[in-house]
Amino acid sequence: MASIRKLDTGKYRAEIARQGKRLSKVFPTQKAAKEWASRQEYLILNADEVKSSETFGEVMTRYARERSVHKRGERWEAIRLEKIGRDPIAQKAIGELTASDFAEWRDKRLTEVAPASVIREMQLMSSVMNVAVKEWRLISANPISDISRPKKPVSRDRLPTDDELERLAHSAGSDLTNATARAYHAFRFALETAMRAGEIAGLTRDRIDMENRVARLEHTKNGRPRDVPLSSEAVRLLKELPAADPVFGLSSRQLDVLWRKLRDRAKVEGLTFHDSRHAAITRLAKKLDVLALARMVGHTDLRMLQLYYNETAAELAKRLD
Repeated sequence: MASIRKLDTGKYRAEIARQGKRLSKVFPTQKAAKEWASRQEYLILNADEVKSSETFGEVMTRYARERSVHKRGERWEAIRLEKIGRDPIAQKAIGELTASDFAEWRDKRLTEVAPASVIREMQLMSSVMNVAVKEWRLISANPISDISRPKKPVSRDRLPTDDELERLAHSAGSDLTNATARAYHAFRFALETAMRAGEIAGLTRDRIDMENRVARLEHTKNGRPRDVPLSSEAVRLLKELPAADPVFGLSSRQLDVLWRKLRDRAKVEGLTFHDSRHAAITRLAKKLDVLALARMVGHTDLRMLQLYYNETAAELAKRLD
């Protein structure tokens, strides 16, 4: 029950004891104290209904503020949450959302983007809903868990050809004081190391041991640091770079933009920077055993290597003789 007491200062203290909760606050007038007490009692007695009335958009904003900020992919996660927040589904109260709502969103989204993008967005929304269930206690169940994800697309097997590498080199130029040339240099480095674009962009000189030919990565996709062995060619590529820190002098965004420009200028179709990882792993598989390769490229699940290993049947046939 709520009680209002007048203090010696002339102010009023409102006190509430309901369902094991005790609240107290001081107000300048008795009216303000009574209004606050009434509101707090309502919130306590109708906690479940009040919580579940928050819109999905509001919950996503809270997730971005409290959860995304602690992740390495904060920027991209925030962008995705903001995008979803503009969809009509974000205007619905989280307690009213059903599996049918998310299925309808999924089907509409599949007409706009590739299945892989829909899968990533659904995984993010499911993470938001799981936190709303398990930690924030806003709802009792995650309705996204009741609907199927789109089928995953066939894994890529795109590898650069020698002709394409020549055209890319010509498009980029050889002057490494030029950012475009360094973007292609980063691609060549990726072909040697199987490092991801973000890992290469973030590589600093204090993380490179030239003598032992090792690059230390503190921030990786799976969140675990790893040491990457460097081939003599990888070391040579690093030594050719002008003095800068990070060593390639490019942010992840700059590397992405410059790579796309030089690739399109070279008229190389369908090749992504990440395809360098496929090419590197395919080549390295001829030199390293499975466990050593997994350790080098940072795969904790050996099955992931199958997605990146793209040697052709004809190439395998040559190794049989």
